[in-house]
Amino acid sequence: MNSLYLNKIIKSFGKTEVLKNITLELNENELLVILGPSGCGKSTLLRLIAGLEDLSSGEIYLNDKRIDRLEPKDRNVAMVFQNYSLYPHMTVEKNLGFPLKIAKEKKEVIKEKVINTAEMLGLTDKLLNKPSELSGGQRQRVALGRAIIRKPDIFLLDEPLSNLDADLRVKMRAEIVRIQQKLNTTTIHVTHDQAEALSMADRILLLNNGKIVQLGTPEELYKKPNSVFAAQFIGFPKMNIIDATIENKYLMPFGMQVESFQIDDNSNLLMGIRPEDISLHNNGQFQAKVTASEYFGEQYIITIVYNGIELKISGCQQPKKISETVTFSVSESSMHFFNKQTGLRIG
Repeated sequence: MNSLYLNKIIKSFGKTEVLKNITLELNENELLVILGPSGCGKSTLLRLIAGLEDLSSGEIYLNDKRIDRLEPKDRNVAMVFQNYSLYPHMTVEKNLGFPLKIAKEKKEVIKEKVINTAEMLGLTDKLLNKPSELSGGQRQRVALGRAIIRKPDIFLLDEPLSNLDADLRVKMRAEIVRIQQKLNTTTIHVTHDQAEALSMADRILLLNNGKIVQLGTPEELYKKPNSVFAAQFIGFPKMNIIDATIENKYLMPFGMQVESFQIDDNSNLLMGIRPEDISLHNNGQFQAKVTASEYFGEQYIITIVYNGIELKISGCQQPKKISETVTFSVSESSMHFFNKQTGLRIG
């Protein structure tokens, strides 16, 4: 069953088209992460669903009901913003209960729902505190709680973790997934952080310049990117992208025989290799010079130059000296091929 359906969404601000013909079906109880660089239209798309912006054209359906003509208050959509948007003069208890108060729920109903929501979020001992007395993570929990308490048809989370430190972001990622799975509520989470997207999403919608680049599971986007943009936007370090040709079934610049790859015109060919798919070892196929060795705690990332081509290698457990000669290997199965002119995947 489809929970949310966006049909040919276009949004323009003046002469600038921010979203270009976005069509999307979101499954019931799915957690979709919208990923992309700043300015690609991620937050605008959320605001259109919430009713905070008007469509230039297109249609939005929620549970088979068209909602794009409804006022925000009539859509049963809950949105959590980056800056928490808590009332500083109210206690946690009153912040959580405020949406129900506006909806004119009975006091005893509000109290019961506030207690239940606080227990779910680990805020029971903070109900009498004001936002200024809370940590960043606790404030974000209150903001989530205020959305949860309304039992909306869909949650919209607009970069809710960007103001938190790195350690707390990791904890809150897991917390949001736990809450979403417990409530079984369809959720859209916007971020520019690929780690958030990969660790949280049922599916990822990758946007760039207002267009859908790719939609799929985290594994699909990582293992089979459909374009150079997708290949390099997801993954750390970025996928190595180099010019390549195939001549009589031999892949250049490596001179490897490639049996399974077929292409008629290889003048516009790019080859991609993830840094973890290049292995340094004593009996490697190819020889190169080390130009950088970076320490990242759990690994070293080594930069080498082979025939004038710079490649990054991750997962190394030992550092390498600058200008040291090393040997490395790559396999055909780990290679990705793209059309140089269009940037799109081949094969």
